[in-house]
Amino acid sequence: MSKVNWFKQVFCACLLTGSVLLTGQQGNAAPEAKDTLNFVNYRDIRDLNPHLYAGEMYAQEMLFETLVDITPDGYKPCLAESWEISPDGKVYTFKIRKGVKFTDGEPCDAFAIKANFDAIIENKKRHTWLEMMHLLEKVEAPDAETFRITMSQPYYPMLTELGVTRPFAMISPKAMKNGSTKDGVQAFIGTGPWTLEKVVTDEYAIFKRNENYWGEKPKFERVIVKVIPDNQTRILALEKGEIDLIWGKNMLDADALNKYKNSKKFGIELSAPTSTRQILLNTTNPILKDLNVRKALQHATNRAAIAKGVFHGLETPADTLYAPSVPYCNIGLKPFEYDMKKAAALLDEAGWKPGPGGVLIKDGQPLAISLLYNSNSVTEKNIAEYLQHEFGKLGMKVSISGEEEQSYRDNMKNGKFDMVFNICWGTPYDPQSSLSAMRQRVYGDYAAQLGLDDKAEIDKAITAIPTTTDKEERQKLYTYVLTHLHEDAVYIPLTFECNKALFNKDLKGVGFTQTQYEVPFTQIYMAQ
Repeated sequence: MSKVNWFKQVFCACLLTGSVLLTGQQGNAAPEAKDTLNFVNYRDIRDLNPHLYAGEMYAQEMLFETLVDITPDGYKPCLAESWEISPDGKVYTFKIRKGVKFTDGEPCDAFAIKANFDAIIENKKRHTWLEMMHLLEKVEAPDAETFRITMSQPYYPMLTELGVTRPFAMISPKAMKNGSTKDGVQAFIGTGPWTLEKVVTDEYAIFKRNENYWGEKPKFERVIVKVIPDNQTRILALEKGEIDLIWGKNMLDADALNKYKNSKKFGIELSAPTSTRQILLNTTNPILKDLNVRKALQHATNRAAIAKGVFHGLETPADTLYAPSVPYCNIGLKPFEYDMKKAAALLDEAGWKPGPGGVLIKDGQPLAISLLYNSNSVTEKNIAEYLQHEFGKLGMKVSISGEEEQSYRDNMKNGKFDMVFNICWGTPYDPQSSLSAMRQRVYGDYAAQLGLDDKAEIDKAITAIPTTTDKEERQKLYTYVLTHLHEDAVYIPLTFECNKALFNKDLKGVGFTQTQYEVPFTQIYMAQ
């Protein structure tokens, strides 16, 4: 049986079956407006506090704005009309846009922005994944139109970190709790193009156009977000006209997109690569601590077969931790080519010999490792089963297990895994923010790297990167870090992810932005 056919059988066996009633169709049904875009998500919008991390990022983008925007053409003004950077690179002075108001009528001036930064800084420990939080000395609002940030050192990713979805987004000071946001907010009041009109938990949310928005107003009067957890039920809702748009990396599988690629009724859009799908290898594991074993796993991973069999070519094979298109990452690293003979030779060199039942043994112990995946991801389960089969050919006993998302993330963070699926942070966080976070227990990277002999040197170089003002020296540091991580074989890159959209062809303007979590609702309109 070919690998592709094997994939298809596994994939079909794993598809969710059965019928699920669409939420919002009975009882508290969402009202349908003439000028309405019907959107869908697999879960509720949750807590949209822009200074915390529990809410859906696309929904936070609808309500809240930052000082700057990240665009394909670079940084553009948003709540800051303009900015200046001091010659030593330590002081950023922003001229705040006049006349902007929060949707409760409060002015969004420099004083309101300082109140937001004060609230964020109060909860500083929660945000230390951003290196700037370690370097931030003070914030000031000398007048209503001027906001100033002073850093202890120059910091090249500053504008990027001020422009991402959270935490540096502005909420009305009146919505805070006694000037604080760390323990929640009273309402989700921003300056963005939408307001949150109504929420029925786990059923739907209604966003209404902000008629007083300072920028370009959305074409739709409302966006209704319906909660439909099941992939197949979402597709059925689109076919029945109950929703207009399915959007997101994990909202659509490759089979669904392949089905509609020649459709006259539905359109498909795919973004450029946004992030890398990968497997982390825990170097503190007694087996995986051996570099030859990690290299053997690299050579035993057929990335091209995964890209074709699981993703029908919609995702391309990944040979490196970051795509070459990511800034500073096109450094000519030599890929670990697919070569089962080389993989077997590396295991033999590491001292693993044939044992009972076809499983390799060393010092009386079997070569047995586990692979953890997110049980909410059919894709990860499919790949896990394929790799279990492939690695088994080498005499590896691989057990696979799926856990619900929070448990899966907790185990990653705490290093309770041998191998685990992961995805790099993607645009615009790569490489600077995702590398910085490797030095602490944010996701699984820190735990996975703890067994590396060069961990301290890698961390030292990562720490130096953001404060290095010379671009050539910065590139040298990036090259050092990325080369060491690659040669240490601690990551098995699989494919380069892309963002996906499937939609009613009457919709125009469907696409993607530089921030992979932002749905471009303001650009979308219905053809007349």
